[in-house]
Amino acid sequence: MSRGRVTPPVHRQKGLRHLPRNVWVMSATSLFNDISSEMLLNLIPFFLANILGVRTAVIGLIEGIAETTASLLKIFFGALSDRFGKRKPFAVVGYALSAFTKPFLYFASTWGWVLGVRVADRIGKGIRTAPRDALIADSIDETQRGLAFGIHRAGDTLGAFLGLGIAAVVIWRTQAQALLLGLDTFRLVVLISIIPAVLGVLVLALGAADTPARLGAAGAGKGVEMQRLSLKEMNPRFKYFLFVLVLFTLGNSSDAFILLRGQERGLSLLHVMGMSLTFNAIYTVFAGPLGAWSDRVGRRRLMLIGWLAYGLVYLGLAFSQTGWQVWALFGLYGVYYAATEGAAKALVADLVPPAQRGAAYGLFNAAIGITVLPASLIAGLLWQGAGAWTGFGASAPFFFGALMALLAGVLFARLVK
Repeated sequence: MSRGRVTPPVHRQKGLRHLPRNVWVMSATSLFNDISSEMLLNLIPFFLANILGVRTAVIGLIEGIAETTASLLKIFFGALSDRFGKRKPFAVVGYALSAFTKPFLYFASTWGWVLGVRVADRIGKGIRTAPRDALIADSIDETQRGLAFGIHRAGDTLGAFLGLGIAAVVIWRTQAQALLLGLDTFRLVVLISIIPAVLGVLVLALGAADTPARLGAAGAGKGVEMQRLSLKEMNPRFKYFLFVLVLFTLGNSSDAFILLRGQERGLSLLHVMGMSLTFNAIYTVFAGPLGAWSDRVGRRRLMLIGWLAYGLVYLGLAFSQTGWQVWALFGLYGVYYAATEGAAKALVADLVPPAQRGAAYGLFNAAIGITVLPASLIAGLLWQGAGAWTGFGASAPFFFGALMALLAGVLFARLVK
């Protein structure tokens, strides 16, 4: 044996039994919250287009403003959780605010009202997201980060699947063969969504616990200055990652446009819900295994595979001629989500020290959320235009998304080594 060589430590792979309670509690909370949210969020584009008669540019504007509002708050509350060494209180308040605001969709009669409710709901998301992600990272060691975030995303997506299933049953019972959404159906779904939203808040409030021992310098709370929200203090690899993430997200508009594409290609509303169920089922099945796989093969490789899959799916959506083609492609889209969502968040934890995780997750989520505004607005304008201009048609936003995915993938491979 040569003298200068150091044998690297061997990390034994751990299974689900070794995941801490916080991972399971946060996964259950996300499950209940997404049962509530996805019942509504998948119907809002059709409420706007079918009932209120607004154009896709307005739908893109609403989605973009809502997500951007959340993203600005994610920066602040992620850093604030670092400052106080507390994650749970911010997560509880954020989920509670969303649970309180969504029922007001029952009274919506204009797109401005929908915008107000969506912004209020996203304020709750902005408060909770970065502290929640940091709480998961604080609760787990690096050898299981991918698995932990994958399990959390699987719970999140299982909730979405169940929420969509409930919405589909309501649609089947009230307007089975209708192409367009009815007002009474939408209002009934709003009322049902209140129950799981409240359950999610209760599970989090009673089951989760902060882990100050893992917060490092941030755990000192009162004796630590609040982190400056500046990229200058972050790892250069983290900066490059955010840069390519912004480019990718610029072509990754709201999934509402894929749902509208399905309807535009001839799917009934019930079939569109079935399409969303297929997506969430595939995402749920693959999120955990692919998250664990990222612990073995590396987050970078899995991210590249996921972005390649995204580009191919969007190219397929641009060329799709029938509703069943959109349905099949949306199912494959679930593989992209499963490969990248958990891996991206685990990669953030790999790139920054524990004391900066809250701020880093805030910047990560903000980079995505801020870019969603121009991304969704661009997609809406490319589809139907604005004013006298009628846009380039339903295929245009998907061609644009595929191009941006290719560009981002090349830069990611070259810059984030």
